[in-house]
Amino acid sequence: MRRPGRRTAGARAPLLLTVPALLAVAFLMLPLAGILVRTSWGELGAHLTAAATTEALRLSLLVSLWALGLSLLLGVPLAWLLARVPFRGKAFVRSLVLLPMVLPPTVGGVALLLAFGRRGLLGPWLEDTFGVTLPFHTSGAVLAATFVAMPFLVISLEGALGGLRPRYEETAASLGASPVRVFLTVTLPMVAPGLIAGAALTWARALGEFGATITFAGNLPGTTQTLPLQVYLLLQDSPEAATSVSLLLLAIAMIVLIALRGRWTGTPGDHRDPASRAADVRPEDPAATAPLPEPAPGLPRASAPEPWPLHAAVTGFTRLTLDAGPGTTIAVVGPNGAGKTTLLRALLGLTPRAHAALRLGDDDVTALPPHRRGVAWVPQDGALFPHLSALANTAYGLRAHGEPRAAARRAAQDWLDRLRVGHLAHRRPAQLSGGQAQRVALARALAARPRLLLLDEPLAALDQTTRARVRHTLRRHLAEFGGVCLIVTHDPVEAVSLADRVLVLEDGRVLQDEPPAEVTRHPRSPWVARMLGRNAWPGTATADGLALAGGGHLVVAEPLPAGTDALAVIAPEAVSVHRERPTGSPRNVWPGTVREITSAGSRLRLLITSAEAPDLVAEITPGAAADLGIADGSTVWTSVKATEATAVPL
Repeated sequence: MRRPGRRTAGARAPLLLTVPALLAVAFLMLPLAGILVRTSWGELGAHLTAAATTEALRLSLLVSLWALGLSLLLGVPLAWLLARVPFRGKAFVRSLVLLPMVLPPTVGGVALLLAFGRRGLLGPWLEDTFGVTLPFHTSGAVLAATFVAMPFLVISLEGALGGLRPRYEETAASLGASPVRVFLTVTLPMVAPGLIAGAALTWARALGEFGATITFAGNLPGTTQTLPLQVYLLLQDSPEAATSVSLLLLAIAMIVLIALRGRWTGTPGDHRDPASRAADVRPEDPAATAPLPEPAPGLPRASAPEPWPLHAAVTGFTRLTLDAGPGTTIAVVGPNGAGKTTLLRALLGLTPRAHAALRLGDDDVTALPPHRRGVAWVPQDGALFPHLSALANTAYGLRAHGEPRAAARRAAQDWLDRLRVGHLAHRRPAQLSGGQAQRVALARALAARPRLLLLDEPLAALDQTTRARVRHTLRRHLAEFGGVCLIVTHDPVEAVSLADRVLVLEDGRVLQDEPPAEVTRHPRSPWVARMLGRNAWPGTATADGLALAGGGHLVVAEPLPAGTDALAVIAPEAVSVHRERPTGSPRNVWPGTVREITSAGSRLRLLITSAEAPDLVAEITPGAAADLGIADGSTVWTSVKATEATAVPL
């Protein structure tokens, strides 16, 4: 048996690549080994505690920390701008950020001198107005170190921001958080590892800066003579002391790199998005799988909801007019690319693809930014903030609206209790199962007291058992909601059981907007008919039925006016399957071949293809399949009575 981890023959590196790689490692190691071998270990303490060295070290720490502070102050906003805001000239700005990393340090020092020197572009104004002279001053050393070190922070943080999906920030905005609050409470905590890595590299680079400093700020003991400049001087007078100080700088650099292993370097690690880790399969605990009882007698109930009717006129990719009274739940369905998510994002004010003229109650919120609209959004995965507990997540919207901390936490706990996850209040999202996380996300949205609630496939990631429980909870709490709720779903059970209306979209247009029962009986979209488990064949009405778009003819009991574009809807259970051509009353009979057999509860679903009709799905019992000898590839005949086929105008 091959032992785990043992190198296989296929994993052996080619000699042509191994030799140059080893030479490269040796090339990088030899200079470091030279420092270690040539260090006078017996005199190391004396060299490092010499007055000139300690003064240079003090100055290096002072300069590098000020440079780090300036880099954080200026570089963090710049990284956010590059990662989040599209603007003309972004490539040029990013090139400016990278320039100090590839520019020779002495050239950088000359550039600083020509910009901030006494005869530079800005230097005379600074000296005349503020009496500030940067060259040959400690502040000049800080400026030089910042110039060469800040790019490390910007690049590291921009990469972290680029890897952070915007839905967390968008969800926070929908809960009422201003852009600054979102940045401070959501964005920065979630990119903290990248920020820390960039800050550490920036500090280490500033600590080791030499070329720009000596060119722009000079080499004045106690003023601009940092530790690298001290090494340069010691090489002339005391090479052994220069080696000892170099060893100190080498040790600092190695400590920083080792601490950042797996963040800045390519060391493998778990770089998954926090939500991806939270989505790992976790078993439901007993409290989550138990039936959902009514709240305990002492639990505060929701106050009477304030009514918020909706009127929206959406233009752009998605074009529709939507009116709904308070307490209405609308299921939004349609194929991928139909404009469902675009509709939600237009109502949130988060997409340039569509614009929504939106009125909630008596207030026109069209011109308001997302955090002031009163529109709460629950994305498909919930987008719980991974650095906050379930309680803090739920209280987030209340705190964003100015609620005192204690009151917000009490209200958040009440909502968690209502959704039967109050006992999980102090868990982080990664410690929650899928069903628990969805209930927390719903509690967070409802606790923010929105006027409009948007749910984007909130139950899609759950298993069937958990989905049924959460659907029951959601239905109960939507009944208490005074605004309008839009639910994007691909599940016909959700559409029928949760919604008062079903809005069918296709290519950004409304195909149908009717109660679920009517959409179920007469779907006007092939996609919706198939979603409901029915056969859907588009065609053109004739005197006795439909000329099918895929070829063939279908006879219906109630034909439409000839020439009408229509959709034929046939329930799978209305399709009869025979091994021989049937005789008798069926008006629609086709030969076919069974291409697929699947289980549908207690029945079997057959996908039957035919040269004379579109693909057809039939449902039969396992007993009937056994009697007929049905198997994959069997030749069969299918029949549909004219009274079982419905023609719906498109």
